[in-house]
Amino acid sequence: MTNIGQIIIASIIQAFQELRVNKLRTFLSLLGITIGIFCIISVLTSLDSAKAMIQKNVNNLGSDVLYIGRWPWPGAEEGEYRWWDYWRRPSLTSKEVTAVDLQLHDMAYTSICLPITNIDAKYNDLDVSNIRAYALGADFDKVQNIEIETGRYFTNSELIGGNNTIILGSEVYNSLFPTGGSALGKSIRLVGRKFIVIGVMKKVGQNMADFDFDNSILCSYNKVSTVIDVTSTDYNPRLIVRAFNVNSVNEVKDEIRGILRRSHRLRPSQADDFSINQLSSISNMLDQMFATINVVGIFIALFSLLVGAFGIANIMFVTVRDRTKYIGLKKAIGARRVSILMEFLLEATVLCVIGGLIGIFIVWILSIIVSNAMDWEITLSFKNFSVGVIVSIIVGVVSGIIPAISASKLDPVVAIRSN
Repeated sequence: MTNIGQIIIASIIQAFQELRVNKLRTFLSLLGITIGIFCIISVLTSLDSAKAMIQKNVNNLGSDVLYIGRWPWPGAEEGEYRWWDYWRRPSLTSKEVTAVDLQLHDMAYTSICLPITNIDAKYNDLDVSNIRAYALGADFDKVQNIEIETGRYFTNSELIGGNNTIILGSEVYNSLFPTGGSALGKSIRLVGRKFIVIGVMKKVGQNMADFDFDNSILCSYNKVSTVIDVTSTDYNPRLIVRAFNVNSVNEVKDEIRGILRRSHRLRPSQADDFSINQLSSISNMLDQMFATINVVGIFIALFSLLVGAFGIANIMFVTVRDRTKYIGLKKAIGARRVSILMEFLLEATVLCVIGGLIGIFIVWILSIIVSNAMDWEITLSFKNFSVGVIVSIIVGVVSGIIPAISASKLDPVVAIRSN
């Protein structure tokens, strides 16, 4: 055990001496290892962070929520995306919401949402353009998580009765009230009508269901339906259903399909003229995309590691040549072949680990910078750190094994006489 410890310590010292004596040569050789480990760990860290963000979105929005509308989400239906057929589908109305709610009232919450884009809102001399308005039905807060910063959410009577009350998103509030102050009770002009602010939402960012509450205004669907033609193909109202029990989602989906087909008077031979979407379809599609990115990133990293491995092997061959007399003297005084082999093999491994740790350190620094600059938490996990170190050790062993074997086979007499 003592001899092994001495060999390890001596190998680490020799590796750092190699770095100190041949700085440029060693740096250029370690660069391939550093780039390769950086690529591997950055790909793994980015994918883990993206998956964590998706999982967080799914958890927040709920895997028990169904989004029904004219347009299917990417990955929700197999085959070609037939947009010309989807565009001709009838828009959902409050009639369908009522029909679904009546038959599923003991299984799920039901609401309608009509997104309206490119809306302008004005308060006194200030205005904001190109925002969204979400015209909502009753129980929308039961199917989506609405976080109120100040004020309150709608009552069901306000939504059903078509009241002229609205709730502002955080970015809309900042644009209309740049100096701060309360927006509650203020009159905002929207789609040619005056609306009274009753609340301001917290900043939450855009979610996977394509809700951008920060840059939007919430209002009553029944109020908006008196101003615009909500049945027009220019709009895409969505029926949103949240099952009481996540295990009953498939049953709820089948019930909705039957209700809507009866409501639309579709014959058994006719295809659905609506789409039932779930977040799982998007997350599954993204998982496949991430898997592809993972494979491509790892292949790129392997090429970098291959170049780095050749660089380390070159360093070790040069090192063996420079220390030929030293090796001969050690063998002459009784050093065994395995000791010489272990010494050079450990030195190559230490060099690779140094290069790998530099790559991991760069990923850690960049993850901190990106997390602070963007609304996206990126963290270097212990698992990915361990992968980087293990890969570095493997590359060190592979690249150093041949030089180490050649050093261990040197004849001591020939080695001592060498120039």
